[in-house]
Amino acid sequence: MVQDFEQYSAWRQDVAMALEKYQMWVNAAELTDAATEQRIARALARLADDRLSVAFVAEFSRGKSELINAIFFADYGQRILPSAAGRTTMCPTELMYDPAFPPCIRLLPIETRASNLSTSDYRDDPAAWTVLPLSLDAGEEMHETFKQVSMTKHVKVEEAKRYGLFDETDPDVAATLDDNGMIEISLWRHAIINFPHPLLKQGLVILDTPGLNAIGTEPELTLNLIPNAHAVLFILAAETGVTKSDIEVWRTHIGAGAGRIVVMNKIDAMWDELKTEEENDAEIERQQTTVAHMLALEPRQVFPVSAQKALVGKINGDMALLEKSRLGALEAALFNELIPAKQDIIRKQLSDDLNAVVGTQQATIGARIRDIVEQLQELKSLRGKNQGVIAHMMRRVEVEKKEFDGSLFKLQGTRAVFARLSTELYTTLGMDIVHKEIAAVREAMAASRFVTTGIRGPVKHFFDQARGNLDISNRKIAEISEMMEMMYRKFAAEHGLSLAVPMTLSLDKYRKEIDAIEEVYVKQFGTTTLLITSRDAVIERFFDSIASRVRRSYRAANADVEAWLKVIMSPLEAQIRQHKDQLKHRLASIQRIHDATDSLETKIESFEASQFALEKVKGRLTDLAGNVDTAMQRSTAQAFEAAA
Repeated sequence: MVQDFEQYSAWRQDVAMALEKYQMWVNAAELTDAATEQRIARALARLADDRLSVAFVAEFSRGKSELINAIFFADYGQRILPSAAGRTTMCPTELMYDPAFPPCIRLLPIETRASNLSTSDYRDDPAAWTVLPLSLDAGEEMHETFKQVSMTKHVKVEEAKRYGLFDETDPDVAATLDDNGMIEISLWRHAIINFPHPLLKQGLVILDTPGLNAIGTEPELTLNLIPNAHAVLFILAAETGVTKSDIEVWRTHIGAGAGRIVVMNKIDAMWDELKTEEENDAEIERQQTTVAHMLALEPRQVFPVSAQKALVGKINGDMALLEKSRLGALEAALFNELIPAKQDIIRKQLSDDLNAVVGTQQATIGARIRDIVEQLQELKSLRGKNQGVIAHMMRRVEVEKKEFDGSLFKLQGTRAVFARLSTELYTTLGMDIVHKEIAAVREAMAASRFVTTGIRGPVKHFFDQARGNLDISNRKIAEISEMMEMMYRKFAAEHGLSLAVPMTLSLDKYRKEIDAIEEVYVKQFGTTTLLITSRDAVIERFFDSIASRVRRSYRAANADVEAWLKVIMSPLEAQIRQHKDQLKHRLASIQRIHDATDSLETKIESFEASQFALEKVKGRLTDLAGNVDTAMQRSTAQAFEAAA
């Protein structure tokens, strides 16, 4: 497992090194522009920040924490996450490693649920978190610190309602109150454990969720963490099989698909010593088939394991017990599916960026070579010509330069239109309009006597408006792209510039994000649910997370647009500068020949040498791009061997 991640990390490093060499070389060759630099920087950032997230989802007492201990932390010779009978993980817990922080556990107080901010909104606010250091050399002390994720406190019903943690319509709610009418809630809303585990240091992120009921009350899980996980392990108990709440969460929040794995844990409870091993295996297989049928899966997609026995086997070196726990099959399925799938995503994204970059730079070199060839032809045509012909050629180049300068004045007019359209684009995409729509929904919530029935219209309008604004922005982007493409083609036709079509931009991915957020909302609070429940605080909290996700999508869209607007003209501007220089050099060359201050043959030799050098540059560029592509196409094992 560690080797799988080391191989994946080696592959990323291999690709990054090849891309950095490419970047250094093209910078030295003065072949970059703002658009190229942006694409390469984005590709390198994607490789550097790449993470693989695995979420563990289950009802309490299904052995999630023990399974995490068995898969990832057995080498420490003890349980890292607290694991015992009953509920041990009370708040969503992320295990990761960020070198910017010391080993610690960051805890977000439950009181933050009373605000209009989601967990994501608090991530960049250090003051909101309680930070406890981890003593890596003191196992027992560290284990005690980890127990914070299971800490609870008793509060009054009114306070629990304010946090969205008390549903008075639940018929079983009375059983949750103690003799003083108090209810037990988690002490913390979210926990982030920064731990220098070898896998975490290489980009793995592990999400341990509380019981299934917490998925509905903490929207961050439903809207962000679980949907964005590259793998989701849905854990059931072998003896109980699939319960009603299991089916509901499977259908609503997880579902079959890539990276979704069902684990039937605690098969050791089915090891009956009065039966033969074959009879026990047959019983486990029958339960495996039943679970698969209820979740509409193939039996091979359900993995029977004993996390507790696997952990014991690993710690004690009992290979027979480890094999009997069947954990190996689950680990193989998890990492054989997780890493290649993630690698394919990164490979496709990088290939798209590389193709665009290489295409632009090949066009730049092609334009330089073409300019030199034209000047060579021009100079060679002067052989044996008298001064009058040379003077005529000078006048012709001067006319060409004036015509080109006239085109530059027209470009200034295009810039003015470009500025106007850019301003119009931000009127529908700017953050002000998002904040205004969010405020309108919150006002509707406050004004409605029955939040659950009165909120449907405003929330639907909010999603429609968010999509509509993105659609209008997309059309405005298309208008800008069309104008710039016309300008590119005009300069190419009138002045022989070799210009690729300007880089495009689409906001479709952000529109899909809005669709996905609304889909989760509809599943969570569909029409029927809204009519029969009155969980005001839950719905308000859910909308807070919706608002946070939509704000994040719009911020990302704004960043993309801002970057695009900055660089869309850069290839044209680079070609214009190059063409102006070329015209100036042509005129100067012919002038010197006319004045007999420069030898014609010497000038021709100089241009031929320049052409040869550029052809070598073109070949080197092709080789370096090929090296990046070769690195991308390697398997992780090949990259690991190459690094070794």
